[in-house]
Amino acid sequence: MTAAIELAQTSIEHCGGPFGVVIVKDGQIIGWGSNQVTRHNDPTAHAEIEAIRNACQNITRYALSSCTLYASSQPCPMCLSAIYWARIDKVYYANTYEDASKIGFDDAFIFRELWLPDEQKSITLARIKDPDVQEKALKVFQSWEQSEFKKPY
Repeated sequence: MTAAIELAQTSIEHCGGPFGVVIVKDGQIIGWGSNQVTRHNDPTAHAEIEAIRNACQNITRYALSSCTLYASSQPCPMCLSAIYWARIDKVYYANTYEDASKIGFDDAFIFRELWLPDEQKSITLARIKDPDVQEKALKVFQSWEQSEFKKPY
């Protein structure tokens, strides 16, 4: 956890956000990241995402089962989803959502939005109802099902 907190502080000193993450497997740090949103003009460059990408590259796998993630703050909804996709087993954090909210990082809005029906969300989220478009999109999925390169994840 100390390494994650130190990464968060270093991130601030290098014009990044106040978040740091390390990913550990078998007692060794295999990935690390800090918030790079403003440095890279990338809203997805959260510390958890950066650490997951780094760890996956370092161990040349897209699944991080048997790994533990240490975060300087409780993961936001996007990062929590990425953690599930990465199959990380355990997550430990220091600061809470409430702590982050006090300094301007409020995830409550996103958590509320996720539970709303599509037609009530603050962004437009709607399926294209054109049968030709739907058919073409389904053919891509069928192609994936039959692909020799398919790797389920």
